[in-house]
Amino acid sequence: MDDISTSTLLIALVVLIILSAFFSSSETAMMSLNRYRLRHLTKEGHKSAQRASDLLDRPDRLIGLILIGNNLVNNAAATVASILALHLLGDLGVALAPVVLTLVMLLFAEVTPKTMAALYPEKIAFPASIVLKVLLTAFYPVVWFVNAISNGLLALLRIKPSDGSGDALSSEELRTVVAEAGAMIPRRHKDMLVSILDLEKVQVEDVMTPRADIRGIDINDDWNSIVKQLTHAQHTRLLLYRDNIDDAVGFVHARDALRLLSKNQFTKSALLRAVREIYFIPEGTPLNVQLLKFQRNKERIGLVVDEYGDIQGLVTLEDILEEIVGDFTTDMAPAPHEEIVPQPDGSYLVEGSISLRELNKEMGWDFPTDGPKTLNGLILEHLEEIPEANISIRLAGYPLEIMDVKDNMVKTARIQPQLKRD
Repeated sequence: MDDISTSTLLIALVVLIILSAFFSSSETAMMSLNRYRLRHLTKEGHKSAQRASDLLDRPDRLIGLILIGNNLVNNAAATVASILALHLLGDLGVALAPVVLTLVMLLFAEVTPKTMAALYPEKIAFPASIVLKVLLTAFYPVVWFVNAISNGLLALLRIKPSDGSGDALSSEELRTVVAEAGAMIPRRHKDMLVSILDLEKVQVEDVMTPRADIRGIDINDDWNSIVKQLTHAQHTRLLLYRDNIDDAVGFVHARDALRLLSKNQFTKSALLRAVREIYFIPEGTPLNVQLLKFQRNKERIGLVVDEYGDIQGLVTLEDILEEIVGDFTTDMAPAPHEEIVPQPDGSYLVEGSISLRELNKEMGWDFPTDGPKTLNGLILEHLEEIPEANISIRLAGYPLEIMDVKDNMVKTARIQPQLKRD
């Protein structure tokens, strides 16, 4: 060792520090790669991405290779540093070498390269994968031996390297990914993606037309009245019933009625023969499930029934699609903003029949939606009785005044847009 010049030892130490920085940065860069972007680049034929992906398929081997290389280089650097210190400072240098080398390695072989790798993982991981691939082939027996011992120790703890959770994302995690996409995805598209994920949280009764608002035709009415209702119908599919909705007959399509009219066969009996069988939907069905059922059964409309078979409302394919893309301009029903009228004092007059989900969405408020579905229902649940007009309450943190009560329902309420108190 005495024959080795100081300059040679210094060059060797610098080279070893650079190699240590390479292994440290490679480890951080490879583990920081976005796995989904990596898969995308691999499908696009990106060779460096494919090489990095192959290495990450067996992370135990990759980490084993990097740690073997890093430990060999660091131990060699410690030896060279001790010899160099002995040449320069004698016994005092041997004592100072570990302290100085630790500081140098920490700055130039650990913190700095790992920080750079964390900030720019692809720029470091892709070139490094070339060297790591070669080293893995060259030192495969050593890596295999180390992994065999390591996996044996893990087996004693009943842990298998293949038992990792993988890269599967839950719906909540996927929602976060979409939200963090930034300008890469237009705002409108992000809203649609999040709405699709939210379908599993929304049930058919949240978007259905309530029973009281179903516009159907009583087949027992006078024929002229039926014709008039068909002529002025706002929807292409109408529910036919006898006396009340509980005795529903079926749905008739406006197209079928026009066909009968064109053939001069437009009679009550012919209309009854043209009705289509009712498709029933259990309340509590999530929208994502119902969307698939509509598709599988080739249906576009159905009646929502409770556990006793009583009709609670009506839901259409358009109702579900609107949860994803927003309101259609062809919808003849009142828009949410038509049920919310701003007042000069900053308050809002709100129809009691409005859906709480629509109210929250339109105004950015936070009324609870896990119970009653309408503002009227929420007020009745809170008061536990039918209220009188001009009663003021604080509901879910919002000051609310009941303005009009009719037919045992709160028709209109005034709400102040005040934030909830802690």
